[in-house]
Amino acid sequence: MKKQLSQNWIISKSWLRFLIIILLVIGVFFRFVNIDKRIYWGDEVFSSLRISGYMQSEMNEQLSNGRLISIKDLQKYQYPNPEKNTIDTMKGVVLEDSQILPLYILIARFWVELFGNSVAVTRSFSAFISLLTFPCLYWLCQELFESSLIGWIAIGLVAVSPVHVVYAQEARAYSLWIVAILISSLALLRAMRLKTKVSWCIYTATLVLGFYSHILFTFVALAQGIYVVAIERFRFSKTSISYLLSSSAGFLTFVPWLWIIITNPQPEAVTWANVKQSSFASVARWAGIFSRTFLDLGISPSDPGKLKIALIPFILIILAIISYSIYVLCRRTSKEVWLFVLTLIGSIGLPLLVVDFVFQKRYATSRYTLPSVLGIQLAVAYLFTTKLTSIYTKIWQKKLWSFVAIMVIMGGVISCIVHSKAQIWWNQFPERYQEYPKIAHIISQGNKPLLITDDSIIPSIQILGHLVAPKVQFQIVEPNKLPEITNGFTDIFLFRPSDFLKAGIEKIYNSKLQQINDLLWKITKST
Repeated sequence: MKKQLSQNWIISKSWLRFLIIILLVIGVFFRFVNIDKRIYWGDEVFSSLRISGYMQSEMNEQLSNGRLISIKDLQKYQYPNPEKNTIDTMKGVVLEDSQILPLYILIARFWVELFGNSVAVTRSFSAFISLLTFPCLYWLCQELFESSLIGWIAIGLVAVSPVHVVYAQEARAYSLWIVAILISSLALLRAMRLKTKVSWCIYTATLVLGFYSHILFTFVALAQGIYVVAIERFRFSKTSISYLLSSSAGFLTFVPWLWIIITNPQPEAVTWANVKQSSFASVARWAGIFSRTFLDLGISPSDPGKLKIALIPFILIILAIISYSIYVLCRRTSKEVWLFVLTLIGSIGLPLLVVDFVFQKRYATSRYTLPSVLGIQLAVAYLFTTKLTSIYTKIWQKKLWSFVAIMVIMGGVISCIVHSKAQIWWNQFPERYQEYPKIAHIISQGNKPLLITDDSIIPSIQILGHLVAPKVQFQIVEPNKLPEITNGFTDIFLFRPSDFLKAGIEKIYNSKLQQINDLLWKITKST
């Protein structure tokens, strides 16, 4: 295979390198452009709460007492400050968010402390980490395929892959998880090839990195174990024993945190996945997940059906390319290569498929299937490389596959352009939060506005806190309690008020409520 690929490498080297460099520049650009323009949504607000070192219970107690609150008061619970240190950050993760793992939160806290308090800075950490994907991916392709050409094409695909760009601009641990997956995969293949103690120790270290990056890395580690066992044909060889020792050592370091997760469960963190869905809905969901690897125009479940129907031909083409790439990979590469890619794809894909189709849940989402996405991109990179450079490929076939490759790349570039201009994206629950920017604009237009609510601070009010003008004041009251409204405010609004709050405001303050939309009311004086 290596000889076959290298025969046309000299011919294609100049234009390919030029194209990949352009795609790499484009990919880096889209990872940072307008990084603070999209809504800072619920998951990110929770990340910032953990970074600040405060616990949700502390924040609720200190803010839900009916006093006037400024934007600065809200941001106290979104950014690091002298009142809380890294020990407090760890305490918050352990007691309230044990499932998110501490590594990203701790490093992000230091990052924000170093570069300043802002949404752009907080998100830029993920964008910076995502840049490590490129050297890790290239090195992995060298180790797996023994081909730098496949590595270059894989970099080009990932550079403009919309799913990578989306999570590179989100204040969550997904970019770190991607890097951990790649570097642990690379370390495993290298250890199996070198068979040295140092290489296996490096693999152990990458497992520790992965375990403390994302809870679902455990499935990736399990898939790597299946790969080693299959390659060694269930024998207790030197490689099998070395792997067993390394993986055991890596897992032992994770046991303390696993105990924390067991003793401090957070079942409410995944309540969104308990909604039943039909088999047809699951199929559509999975098709969307895999197609977003190369094309993503931001279509969400709340968008009109016509938009979804219009995308069906493109989705089917992408799924056909993915399926064919896996077929070619299995037909033309050794067991060591195709089995590794398949176990990476199935590491999290198969468990989620079982949960979705057997138990009719909806755990499948792009952020959970990132290992499968990486495996798919490796397979497609191999497909494009062989079809474009093989001496056995006819000229008309090379032209056809050149066109397909260009279309896939253009789909990624167009997706990145659309994403860079959007204020909210499909992964940010637009059906729940798409009205927030409009609400923030309405409130901010007042000369001296006040927003009253008895709704939860996290995430609703904190999201608005990142959107409204600094002049906006907040008043948060506990359920079944009424606020003491002071004079001096020109515009007073109610956000997601309970029936008790609406009725009480109208009765006690002799006011009328003007409904602006489903979430916002404005208080007007009765005539």
